[in-house]
Parts: sequence; structure tokens; C-alpha cells
Amino acid sequence: MPQEPAGERAWAGREGARAFAAVDAATDWLVGYPFVFRALAENSPAGGALLDFGCGPGRVADQAARRLGMRIIGVDASEEMLVLARQQGTPGAEYHLVTDGRADELPDACADAAMCNHVLASLPDEETVLGVFGEIHRLLRPGAPLVLLTTDPAGSGVEYASLRVGEPGVAYHPGQPMTVRLRRTDGTWQTMPNHAWPPAAILDLLERAGFTTAAQHHPTPDEAEGVADPEHAHSRDWAAERRLPPLVVTVATRA
Repeated sequence: MPQEPAGERAWAGREGARAFAAVDAATDWLVGYPFVFRALAENSPAGGALLDFGCGPGRVADQAARRLGMRIIGVDASEEMLVLARQQGTPGAEYHLVTDGRADELPDACADAAMCNHVLASLPDEETVLGVFGEIHRLLRPGAPLVLLTTDPAGSGVEYASLRVGEPGVAYHPGQPMTVRLRRTDGTWQTMPNHAWPPAAILDLLERAGFTTAAQHHPTPDEAEGVADPEHAHSRDWAAERRLPPLVVTVATRA
């Protein structure tokens, strides 16, 4: 397969944002995002405001708005990502910059639900994760759901359709550096520095941040029947995803 030249670069600046927007994310669109949308549909009011914390280029937020009928409040720490998100043209969406961990333009309890997809992988320690969870907690109304999508370090070294996290045979501890390889739409691969956040550690940090009734699920390709796009679900055999599901959907409630 085509390989990315040696070296790593962060999702920073205009080129980093465009590189992130070009990630294929085939595995995520099978056993990730559709299950995030399902959890939100089961736990959120129709027509409410959905906070997308770490919205990136806005593709997932756009799909969430169209599938759920919710108004998007997207926030991100990258102005370049927000430029791309606004270009999606999602009806009724608004986007805000996070500075020093806070979306200052947004008032407390302004969102009826929140999703946070693959943000934890960029956070190096418990203090930073708690800061993100604390800001989400501030922006959610009491009793509102938070749905998280993360990779499970237990699948380290496994070659999935569009990603590989970590190295074979390595057991990763919370916050430990862990590289991820992501397939691009042109068939090349991007290698990025990430951090490992095992499912149990996420539950503990959510509780410390004031969230309750957290539950976790590892979606499988078989479960994706009727949840993911049928054409996408039947586009390949998803052998590795069947053997060891790579993604975790965590649902918690803002106390």
C-alpha cells in the first residue's frame, strides 16, 4: 500500500486541517459515528442544540444535524478547522473557537446534548482530559447526554480498514503516547502522535468531572446492519473489525 513519508505532523495550521479533512475514516463510518448518532437519538430531544466538542472540519456535525434534526454548536481549538466546518454549509450551525480550554462566547447550559469524537486521543494527561470534560459539563444543561467516541488501545497493532493504533503486543496505560496511522481518501497513510485512553480510565474521569450513569459499547460490523449506511456496510468484509472491534462509544449524563 502507498506509505506516508517518514515523520509526523500535527493537525495544525491550514495544511493540517486539510489533511485531517482528507482522512478516509471508513472504520469510523461503520462502527463509530452511526452509533454515536443512534445514542444521541435515543437520549436527546428532537430539535435541540447539539454541542460538537472538537468538531474539526465539520463533516460529522453536518451528518448529525441532517440525521437528528438538531441545531449544531461546533467548537474547536483550531481556527483553520472552523473555517472548513463553516464551508460545510450546515443549516443553522454555529461555530466557536476554544481558547485556553474554554468557549468564551457560549453561556452555561446552552446545549441539550453533546458529542466528542476522537478528541481524547490528542490529550496527554488526566488534567487536560478533565479540563475538556469540565467545559462540556459547563455547556450542557443538567440531565443532558454526552456521547464519546474513542479508540480502544486493546486493539493496538491491528490493521483495520482505515486505521491502526499503537504497536503490536504493547499494553498502553492512560495518557501514554501511542501513534495512530490513518488512511487518506487517496490511499496514502498519515502517521500521527496520539495518547491512549482505555475505556475504564474514561469512565473514572467522567465520574470525576461530574457525569453519571456512564455506559460503554464496542460496536461490531454485524450490529452496523440497519445503523450504518448499507452500501458502506457491504463495501468490504471488515475482517479485522469483526475479530476485535476497535472503537468505544461511551454515553454519560451531565449531573
